[in-house]
Amino acid sequence: MKNMKESAQEMLKESADIKIKIAETMSDKIVEAAILIIDSIRKGGKLVFCGNGGSAADSQHLSTELVHQFEIKRRKIIPSMALTVNTSTLTAIGNDWGFDEVFSRQVEGLVTEKDVLVGISTSGNSSNVIKAIEQAKENGAKTIGFLGKDGGKLNEMCDISFIIPSENTARIQESHIAIGHILCKFIEEELLE
Repeated sequence: MKNMKESAQEMLKESADIKIKIAETMSDKIVEAAILIIDSIRKGGKLVFCGNGGSAADSQHLSTELVHQFEIKRRKIIPSMALTVNTSTLTAIGNDWGFDEVFSRQVEGLVTEKDVLVGISTSGNSSNVIKAIEQAKENGAKTIGFLGKDGGKLNEMCDISFIIPSENTARIQESHIAIGHILCKFIEEELLE
């Protein structure tokens, strides 16, 4: 078995190398996404997140940073929500219509043309996130994909896509949170200046 210290160092270096690639290739896209979201919120819209598993947790994490606070303490709420939090809604839709519809059904009634939907999928091929993006676009909302690997089907569907250059789910998720935190900082600073 490999030395744990060496393994830890390798994983941290791999994560750092991916973030350096993101810094070199996606900084303009991060700014573009921040402007899209800021404009949406200034016009009365909100930011809505969805994802499965660890990406569901990331959806809730990033939404909370905006609703409660990120770095600016005791500030006004920035409208955001995660479609992953209402277990009664998720299980009712999943039971009655199937798991592929758990987000799109919510998007149908909760997301408007003023909003931005962020779909998080490490493969880019999560059926329920794909359907959510399709419904958001039908509603006239803008869409952002936090993706990985080759971007999957969602890459071509989203208005803005962040494709993390990795095949490793953990490294992809770490980078999604890094980009999400940068967006939270920009959104918070711009909307509360």
